[in-house]
Amino acid sequence: MTMKMTVGKWIALGVIAFVLLGSWGSYNGFVSREEAVNGAWGEVQNQLKRRSDLIPNLVGAVKGYAGHEHAIFTEVTEARAKVSQVVSLDVGKLASDPALQKQFLVAQQGLSATLGRLLAVAEAYPQLKADQPFMKLQDELAGTENRIAVARGRANKEIQGWNAARRRFPASIIAGIGNFGPKPYYEATAEEQKVPVVNFDKK
Repeated sequence: MTMKMTVGKWIALGVIAFVLLGSWGSYNGFVSREEAVNGAWGEVQNQLKRRSDLIPNLVGAVKGYAGHEHAIFTEVTEARAKVSQVVSLDVGKLASDPALQKQFLVAQQGLSATLGRLLAVAEAYPQLKADQPFMKLQDELAGTENRIAVARGRANKEIQGWNAARRRFPASIIAGIGNFGPKPYYEATAEEQKVPVVNFDKK
């Protein structure tokens, strides 16, 4: 074997090793990024569950002053039940499936709208607006809405990083081979972002 053949062989082996290491690194990078996306979506679900857990107490407080408002109580209960179904969805599927995300967002929008109507009912009862437990509940709800918005922003940031990474060469090749597809953004509707309004005048 000549010196040229030996050098050529080592160069070829070096190139192959470089490609394999690069591929391994890209694959592991996608795995890590996917876990980050799923973790961010999981935090969105946690905050939405927290909001859902506040609702029975909120409804109970309003019922104490407006027990005859049966229609809105039924609406809130039904909307909460729909949200409970989608909040329990597998986070990995939810982060990757646009159809499931649409179902998720529709349920959230429905609950936000009914909460807005429930709190509008409370506006008609000055004594309820001055009730300390109710005031605490509305503050907790407002805080939860803020945490939901923050968690949604973080999820979209992780998704942006994922989608950008899978388009870069040569990682795009590994993305294709590993079936690492694009992930849809959590695009809250304008209506979902507007309601519920929880900042009552407490004077």
